[in-house]
Amino acid sequence: MYVSEKLKKLPPYLFAELDKKKEEVKKRGIDVISLGIGDPDIPTPKEIIDALYESALDPSNHRYPSYEGMFILREKFAEWFKKRFGVKLDPEKEVITLIGSKEGIAHLPLGVINKEEYVLIPDPGYPVYYASTIFADGYPYFMPLLKNNNFLPDLSSIPGEVVKKTKLMFINYPNNPTSATAPLSFLKEVVQFALKHGIIIASDAAYSEIFWNEKPHSILEVEGAMECAIEFHSLSKTFNMTGWRIGFAVGNREIVNSLLKVKTNVDSGVFQAIQYAGIKAIEIYDKVSRQNREIYKKRRETFLKGVEKIGLKPYPSDATFYVWIECPKGLSSMKMAEKCLEKGVVTTPGIGFGKYGDGFVRVALTVPEERIEEACKRMKEALKS
Repeated sequence: MYVSEKLKKLPPYLFAELDKKKEEVKKRGIDVISLGIGDPDIPTPKEIIDALYESALDPSNHRYPSYEGMFILREKFAEWFKKRFGVKLDPEKEVITLIGSKEGIAHLPLGVINKEEYVLIPDPGYPVYYASTIFADGYPYFMPLLKNNNFLPDLSSIPGEVVKKTKLMFINYPNNPTSATAPLSFLKEVVQFALKHGIIIASDAAYSEIFWNEKPHSILEVEGAMECAIEFHSLSKTFNMTGWRIGFAVGNREIVNSLLKVKTNVDSGVFQAIQYAGIKAIEIYDKVSRQNREIYKKRRETFLKGVEKIGLKPYPSDATFYVWIECPKGLSSMKMAEKCLEKGVVTTPGIGFGKYGDGFVRVALTVPEERIEEACKRMKEALKS
């Protein structure tokens, strides 16, 4: 009676369900190693915390912030983007501060989608792409991400009648959950496709700074992308600030402005003291990102050694702190996750990210190496039974 038809279309939020199951296992006295949610266990750097503290003491920061974020912060984001990707942005019109990239992704369709227009969504993919489409009265069309295509969508396979009615396309590289990266050639193909058919590209680049060899590209590096694309970035994973809720979006000024108009009606911006902390984060980017990559690289190597002994097949990736593992033959992703959970190891079943995620589980490397080693031993026991 009190639930809208839109909400009825949404499945239970995957990570909320995982938390419930984890608590049930804990109540049985089992020590739980959580490799489920991508929430860094590495503390936020002290310099960032100090910047928050000092700014929080200033009464001028206790009032409403600007909707789009302080100009000095947007300038910092633009400077970082130019240094990192070689793309020049106008901080006044082409950069907006977000209450985390999730918030921006969730609100974007409300600003650009008309009723019954299609939204192209990767499957498996971040659940918010689907939820935000439903809230905006759009039609979701799922693009399969398959192992034999390195988890890149095949744009040529999308039916012509769907393409004609498509307004927005989500892409996410480095990818969650598969950990796949996208070559520049693919991003060029996406931009050409979008320009040809009048489609907006929403590029989710939350994991762009967790890599080990080749630096991931931004969609905005591609010629023509500024005509049709917006890209979302997050301080959460790069600076271990998931609870702080701060990110930013950059790109085509009309698309950015559409998102801003939505935000002015539904939120009041990011607490200004957190914005000053964001400025400090960008200033110490080189040091923090390097340290984090070293930690995640060691954890990944430890985990890969462990699962190799079990005989599992992880997707060979060069980015994110996730490992996308193929389930043993005959085992669904949910069944494998349940077996692991019985031994106190939380993994995320691929089916929770879409039907094409079945047959895989996602592991988040967000615990210390010794816990990863223990998790591998328990997973071995779990898959024996």
